[in-house]
Amino acid sequence: QVQLVESGGGSVQAGGSLRLSCTGSGYAFHYTCMGWFRQVPGKEREVVALVNPGFGYIYHADSVRGRFTISQDNVETTTYLQMNDLKPEDTAMYYCAARVTSTCYRSPSAFGHWGQGTQVTVSS
Repeated sequence: QVQLVESGGGSVQAGGSLRLSCTGSGYAFHYTCMGWFRQVPGKEREVVALVNPGFGYIYHADSVRGRFTISQDNVETTTYLQMNDLKPEDTAMYYCAARVTSTCYRSPSAFGHWGQGTQVTVSS
């Protein structure tokens, strides 16, 4: 049974930093695509960053490139999202997702497993 547990959200001022963590279990890690997505009320969920270590694939959305970095621990069980220079428009619920033993896609509908979400609030 796939499980994803997120942590690390919170409230910061603009320009601050947070690191989100997502610890997974119940699946083969090396060729699984892990993603971070975010959603604000009334808007569609959007991709923030993706990683698939087996395929050497890393992606960051244009809106966060240069400020956010997705990474994994050396056994690939925990996926991180380091968020620097946060802006008020980064305020959202952030979700970790897994597309097990598959290549990455940017669409949330391609992911079958989701964490519970963690709130990030950035004040100006």
